[in-house]
Amino acid sequence: MLDTVREIHTPEGVALRLPAAGPVPRALAWLLDAAIRLGCVLLAMVLFGVLGATGSGVWLVLLFVFTWAYPILFEVLWHGQTPGKRVMGLKVVAADGAPVAWMASITRNLLRVADGLPLFYAFGLLSCLIDPWSRRLGDLAASTLVIHVEPTHAIAALTVQGIATPLWPMQPGEQEAVIAFAERLPLLSAERQQELADIAQPLTGERGPMGVVRLAGIANWLLGR
Repeated sequence: MLDTVREIHTPEGVALRLPAAGPVPRALAWLLDAAIRLGCVLLAMVLFGVLGATGSGVWLVLLFVFTWAYPILFEVLWHGQTPGKRVMGLKVVAADGAPVAWMASITRNLLRVADGLPLFYAFGLLSCLIDPWSRRLGDLAASTLVIHVEPTHAIAALTVQGIATPLWPMQPGEQEAVIAFAERLPLLSAERQQELADIAQPLTGERGPMGVVRLAGIANWLLGR
């Protein structure tokens, strides 16, 4: 990937890595959203066209909604993602990694007019190519960033009922670490479970899935289950 990563340091000293999306996936997401909006507008035209002047008025309202309100409502209410962005694995966030706010979303979407000048989003593309984090003019004005969404992995459903004893005596800090591992187990992916359990291989005598089961069993033994 040619996209860059923006690193943000919070006041608590935590480093947030935001993988900024380049112009190509952003353009594909925009095209998908444009196709959805066009389809909805054409369908509304057919449905309300038979109602005469009243239907035309309703259609004009819907045209405004799909043109301007569509991206704003989705970005704020759908965790920074329009349908097109969700398909492409993108989302809009504030420059500091926080969720995008109403005013920021309104600003970045109203400035699409400037990004579209003089033709075919020329200014927006030029801004994306110049900016180190591929931000268009609307993003610069609103202090927002379009990033790649981390793919979510299925969490392994693992419940260990049995107990196991460690191969050697454990220090209090080691006991606390094993119990913390067992408590976090349902929140970890299978790969992460095995990665952490492999560190304790001298304690469990196992690696891989069996190492996870053994380590969780040791936690049960420590807790008297």
